[in-house]
Amino acid sequence: MGNRIGCVLHAADLEQERPINPASLKVIPLGGLGEIGMNCLALELEGRRLVIDCGLTFDDRGLGVDVVHADLSYLAEAPERLEGIVVTHGHEDHVGAVPYLLEACGAAPVFAPPYALGVLKERLAQHEAGNPPGLQLFAMRPGDRLRLGPFEVEPYRVTHSMPDCTGLIVRTDQGVLVHSGDFKIEDDPTDGEGFDWDRLARLRDEEGVRVLMSDSTNALVEGSMGAERDVATRLREIVDEASGRVVVTLFASNIHRVRALTEIARATGRKLCLFGRSLRMHAKIAADEGYLPGLEAVEIPIEMARSTPRDRLLVLATGTQGEPPAAFARLANANHPELDIEPGDLVIHSARIIPGCETRVYPLFDELARRGIEVLWRRLDPGVHVSGHAHRAEQRRLIEALRPDAFIPLHGTHMHMERHADLARECGVEDVLVIGNGQVVEIDAGPLAVSGVVPTGRVHRERGRTLDERVLHDRSLLASLGFAVVSAIVDVRGRPVAPLDILTRGVLHEDESQELLDDACDEVHAALARARYHAERPDLDDIEAVAKRALKRFFGKRMMKKPLCYAMIHRRP
Repeated sequence: MGNRIGCVLHAADLEQERPINPASLKVIPLGGLGEIGMNCLALELEGRRLVIDCGLTFDDRGLGVDVVHADLSYLAEAPERLEGIVVTHGHEDHVGAVPYLLEACGAAPVFAPPYALGVLKERLAQHEAGNPPGLQLFAMRPGDRLRLGPFEVEPYRVTHSMPDCTGLIVRTDQGVLVHSGDFKIEDDPTDGEGFDWDRLARLRDEEGVRVLMSDSTNALVEGSMGAERDVATRLREIVDEASGRVVVTLFASNIHRVRALTEIARATGRKLCLFGRSLRMHAKIAADEGYLPGLEAVEIPIEMARSTPRDRLLVLATGTQGEPPAAFARLANANHPELDIEPGDLVIHSARIIPGCETRVYPLFDELARRGIEVLWRRLDPGVHVSGHAHRAEQRRLIEALRPDAFIPLHGTHMHMERHADLARECGVEDVLVIGNGQVVEIDAGPLAVSGVVPTGRVHRERGRTLDERVLHDRSLLASLGFAVVSAIVDVRGRPVAPLDILTRGVLHEDESQELLDDACDEVHAALARARYHAERPDLDDIEAVAKRALKRFFGKRMMKKPLCYAMIHRRP
């Protein structure tokens, strides 16, 4: 089978592309491909490994999962081979799972921009397993050159929706790789730290680029994106016109927007109040790193929000995706202990609504409207938010600036990556490969090729412990079907000797429950009475199986639904 350039290769169907070349450079994505979030990429050369980013995603099925990260078993099986971990920036989907990687592999050195390092330190302080012995954390800055075994890593400045973001130049004896990190392109960013085109131009002219690996998040969006300065201007106009409180819900890490709103508060004579623990955490890190000048002059404690005059208060709140415990949902539902928003106040949703979260966010908008509170959001006023990820025009600009020999799209669903791959071909890149998590790509003198697969998947965490798929499957069934438990006392032959009892949850409406439960008891009782067993004294497991089948059959006939059914059988001596 030849090199299948431009098609998605599925690990489950993979045939061996070619014999593994021990001298080749291997690119091994463990997370972030075919999905949004959970980014984690390993490079391997001469038996040594380098990890770029190790992030989280979140499970929105309501099954009690706190966080999800990539299966790290491939790295954990040989922790001594790990030269280091390099983090591109401080978003949770890139840095949030580093504590789990350190737990699995020991104290490999971690390199990150100062802002991301601040986020990582907070996450390590909260991590259930604590810091590994010998923890090594190092700040890296654009232009630094990090020698990590056979890899030399140089960060370069990119613009994104938070400060201090980098892409990576990785030098090896198989050529230069460029990892874009998450990026957008702003020629006049609000923090003055612009995308470093000059560095990339010198790299292209002096060394060339063997492979570009690039962010595909907005590969479906044509044209160019808006600028953060334009959002700041529009928010200032809105706040200027507001007569009551203004509540802005935004991503906690969007420090560029927090900075703009800090300046708006100062200019309009309002006090700024931060609602949400993660927002206060990011604001503290940003202030410590010099990214939020003037915050202390306008910020007030959350306890002072209620007593501040309505026309003198600007509130920033977390929870843009409608998360029930977050500040925005509690404010919208009028159950926040520190503040009640009222008719005449204004709410601005200054974020993208992630697909799938509409069912949580739109009811909050509706509740606010019912209470007479105006809501502005992207569909009503496009000026209140811009994305942090490059649109197709900016993606094209990066590809054309670097002119790589080969291209691998990263960070997105398969649809995103396929569209990004098409764009690379339009830009004249012939060696383009779309891959999935776990697939091993070899980089040598020939075209890109997949040579094998490594274990990958998702690890679900609840309070630090791992939840296996069976637990999640059971929780999903319980949520959708409910459960019923029948309790019976039987004699030595398995015949009922007392009335049965059935307990249900999530199955019956209160008005219909007693009559239906009585009928269910009768049916299970009859099934136990007529059951035939191989032994004169049947095992309790066999009796329980009869009761469970009868209970499930009853609900299937009467309700056209079979809940999870269990039986508790007690034998009378």
